[in-house]
Amino acid sequence: MQDPDHVNVLATGEVVPMFTGYFPVLPLKNAVIYPGVGQVLRVGREKSVLALNKAHEASSWILTLAQKTSESTQTLETGDLCLVGTLCKVESIRGDAENGYQAILRGHQRVRVTEIILKDFYFQARLEPLEDVVDIDDSTRLALKESLRSLAKQILRALPENTEQLDEMIEGLEDLSLLSYLCAAHIDAPMPDKQAILERTNLRERVMSLLVMMQKFKDNLQIQTEIRSKVSSKLGQTQREHILREQLKTIQEELGDEGGAAGLGIFEKYTRAIENAGLSVEAKKIATQELSRLKVVSPQSPEYHIITNYLDLLVSLPWSKASAQEELDLVKARAVLDADHYGLEKIKKRILQHLAVMKLKNNNRGNILLLIGPPGVGKTSLGQSIAKALGRQYVRLSLGGLRDEAEIRGHRRTYVGAMPGRLISTLKKAGENNPVFVLDEIDKVGRGFQGDPTAALLEVLDPEQNSHFMDHYLEVGFDLSKVFFIATANSIEGIPGPLMDRLEVIEVSGYTTDEKLHIAKNHLLQKQQLEHGIKSDQLLVTDEALLAVINRYSREAGVRELQRKIAAICRATAERLVQSSQQPIKIDVKDLEEILGPERYTSEVAESASTSGVVTGLAWTPAGGEILFIESTRMPGSGHLLITGQLGEVMKESAQLALSFLRSRLPLINPLVDFEKQDIHIHVPAGSIPKDGPSAGIALLTSLASLFSQRRVDPKLAMTGEITLRGAVMPVGGIKEKVLAAHRAGINKIILSTKNKRDLSEVPQEIKHVIQFIFVDTMSEVLKVALGIEVDLSTNTYLLPAALMPPQQGGRQIESI
Repeated sequence: MQDPDHVNVLATGEVVPMFTGYFPVLPLKNAVIYPGVGQVLRVGREKSVLALNKAHEASSWILTLAQKTSESTQTLETGDLCLVGTLCKVESIRGDAENGYQAILRGHQRVRVTEIILKDFYFQARLEPLEDVVDIDDSTRLALKESLRSLAKQILRALPENTEQLDEMIEGLEDLSLLSYLCAAHIDAPMPDKQAILERTNLRERVMSLLVMMQKFKDNLQIQTEIRSKVSSKLGQTQREHILREQLKTIQEELGDEGGAAGLGIFEKYTRAIENAGLSVEAKKIATQELSRLKVVSPQSPEYHIITNYLDLLVSLPWSKASAQEELDLVKARAVLDADHYGLEKIKKRILQHLAVMKLKNNNRGNILLLIGPPGVGKTSLGQSIAKALGRQYVRLSLGGLRDEAEIRGHRRTYVGAMPGRLISTLKKAGENNPVFVLDEIDKVGRGFQGDPTAALLEVLDPEQNSHFMDHYLEVGFDLSKVFFIATANSIEGIPGPLMDRLEVIEVSGYTTDEKLHIAKNHLLQKQQLEHGIKSDQLLVTDEALLAVINRYSREAGVRELQRKIAAICRATAERLVQSSQQPIKIDVKDLEEILGPERYTSEVAESASTSGVVTGLAWTPAGGEILFIESTRMPGSGHLLITGQLGEVMKESAQLALSFLRSRLPLINPLVDFEKQDIHIHVPAGSIPKDGPSAGIALLTSLASLFSQRRVDPKLAMTGEITLRGAVMPVGGIKEKVLAAHRAGINKIILSTKNKRDLSEVPQEIKHVIQFIFVDTMSEVLKVALGIEVDLSTNTYLLPAALMPPQQGGRQIESI
């Protein structure tokens, strides 16, 4: 029943309080209830329980007053309670006297206490309503309302819990006073500030004060969110791993899998791995020390993961694990080399000799080879064939562009993100301590401020030192003496001398046209047909077409460009097969232009004989041999020499030497030439490519002699050799590569120094049969062969004076300039 002194029933049936008589008082410690806001309270103090029961028995109205202090109720007096509070409706009460009560109260109206007494062991008070003072217009009310809503939503988004229901309540409230109470009830603020909000009667001032409090609360939330995010990012991964590890352990225990390695504790697992890894004595000692450190380090510590990573590397390296090698069979090794590579007889013979020494010594030390040759001739694949012949693992490490010494030796573990060197990492992946290890492009190792990688390779490639190779990350010696190292390079120019001293050089030269034809027919074409899904009976490429591709579309020392052109033919064939049912597809010479486009390489030799002063020379490059044309002309001037074509200093000196030699003997070549009134211009085409070296000496001298004598040189004649000031022809290097280049260009005569005759043993017999080699010792012999000038340039004596006169052209003699 409702107490008639406290309530009034309206015609609508709504029960509202009447401010007559005394209302029970519920003191609140650390809480303030606002009108329109519901709150759950735990009630346990005796005075509070009595007041709550009285309200529940009567009209369910109770006055909540905040305490001025947080002292115990035993010493609480009437003067310790605030005089402005909220008249609340008791909606429900649960619990008992032993465990305490839980009450749900909803604020109804703000009131001021006019009298308060302590009667029947609980506080009772007389009240009067405390209404708002509203002195704002509609626009101000709207602005304040939107400000409250906006700031409240920002706060709700920053809170970690679900706030969708509260967000809907804030959006649905239109009364500014109730909205201010709802916002004040849900922010974390000091009790005096929250009580001050309740006591402010001026609505505008209350909202402004509340906005200031809410902004402070929002700023505090943002700081807390940033701190939580930073801490979570640092500890999240570690905690996640720890939780997952514990869960895995629990699952394994439930499954009864504790006997396997997965069910062992991490320390037992590492102990067993160390025993089974076959570590050296030094490595086992260090591993045991690191395991002891691991036992005292927290799993959340960064040091924990550094130690586990180090132990993982130690136990996974092939300290004593080697490939199960069969007895070395040279016949089988020869068969493997022949199956994988056509030609290269000298290289195969040298490799078989090396394997024979290995078999006799029964020792792997000293197996460090260097294969030097142009790109695409099969240096890297030779390493694969050697590994197959030996029955070992094949691993490859590309050194091109390497500039940091730590890439070889690794980083010290004191650095964050330290890793072992690429050498140790590659051996870990190989899983064996005696693989065939190819160090590719060793001539392209760079040097930077981080150190010189070639200096680190000195220890790796020294048979006397690499049995105890020290990686900075590993910090314990690892035996590399069982590894069969094979280095590859295009040129020895980029390899330091001390490193070259540790390598046994095997030169791999380019292929002849016949060898390329055989490789194309029996290897490249079959490989590309397989890769493009073309059956062997669906494509027929004639030998003439393959020769045209070799000579006109892919002039090179190796076969890489040739393979790309054959791939283009296969792609075109695949298109025809899909569009047409005609099979097989036949590719002949006439089909190449449609598939590969216009010919890339034409007969440059025929063009070189258009005028006198043009001579074909031979040059060596890291990509193989090349032919080059030397052109010279003369013009009115004062005896100067102009040299163009991006020539190096040595080649410029050879040109100056040739001119000096001819000037001293010019009357013997052409008495009518007055050098003092002429300028000489020497040019070597392909001006964007740097050129240097002394081997073009006789070609330069012959070009000038041709210019002065007005005699043309046979375009099918090429020459290479160094000259001296007394007219002697000196030997040069790269003879095989130069001869192969001349053969590809259609040359049929080559002038060489007599001392280069021994180098022809490396040239294939089929080339010797089609090229005539002319050996000379002096420039007199060169001019006799090239120009038909028979004159002894060493004694200044004419042998055939009539032959020295310029030939007739157009019915008149060519006049000197």
